[in-house]
Amino acid sequence: MRQCIVAVLLLNLVTGPLHAEISATFVLASRPVLSNPHDLKLTPDGRYLFVSDVGNDRIAILDPETLELIETFGEDHQSGTHDIDFDASGRAYVADTHNNRVVVYSISGTNASRIAELTTGIRGPEGVLAHPNGRIYVAGAWSNNLIVFEHGVAVDELRGLSAPHDIELAANGSDIWLADAGNDRILLLSEGLALKAELDRESYDFNGVRYMDLLDDGSLVAADKNNHQIKFIAADGRLVLVLGDGRPGRGPGKFRTPEGVELRGSDLWLSDSGNDRVLRYRLILSP
Repeated sequence: MRQCIVAVLLLNLVTGPLHAEISATFVLASRPVLSNPHDLKLTPDGRYLFVSDVGNDRIAILDPETLELIETFGEDHQSGTHDIDFDASGRAYVADTHNNRVVVYSISGTNASRIAELTTGIRGPEGVLAHPNGRIYVAGAWSNNLIVFEHGVAVDELRGLSAPHDIELAANGSDIWLADAGNDRILLLSEGLALKAELDRESYDFNGVRYMDLLDDGSLVAADKNNHQIKFIAADGRLVLVLGDGRPGRGPGKFRTPEGVELRGSDLWLSDSGNDRVLRYRLILSP
């Protein structure tokens, strides 16, 4: 297994001025039924929004349009749930953080049945990606590593990280983005875990960057937790939009330690974790 990463910038990404062609409008916020929500993910059919409800040790299922709570699962066996992803077959992979495992569920509508778990080599998993290559990538925030599973067996590892969090598929459908939160940076890795690029703290003023998602054009949208901001980074590396003024708050355009990000078309869902709510925004993308 791979022993460490070398902190080498392989692609020089340069920030630029804010891009006027992207803007975001607040739509609504969820009711007070969540406790410290983290990452969130739409089901493959788009009918439901699954939210890692950390403080309630469960997955909360919301209506993505109204943000009303529909159903929950996992309260009887999850602890400190941080992330969720779906594979091509619709199975859900939940980062059951305080239990040091990823739990795999068969999903039928809003019903979830446990079918497996992944535990090898990970402590405090806070990020999980079901890659199209059939492998499952898991970020161990407490073990400071990234473990790759194939057919339930650990087959590769990347060490030398610091509290890694989210893992997202890059626009090319092969590479992966990894939020190396403790090092205040985002890494672009090949599916074989080779370092290809680094978005660093100095260029983007990251402070505890957490969960991410991508726009259709490959732009990266990241929750910069300790700056209380959401940052949009274009595929060419330019910082094109920042939501939040850097101060914690509550209300449209205000966040307190945001964590989760989910995108579908012009819809953006955010976990405003410190305010115990999920927010929905509408993006305006001009040509």
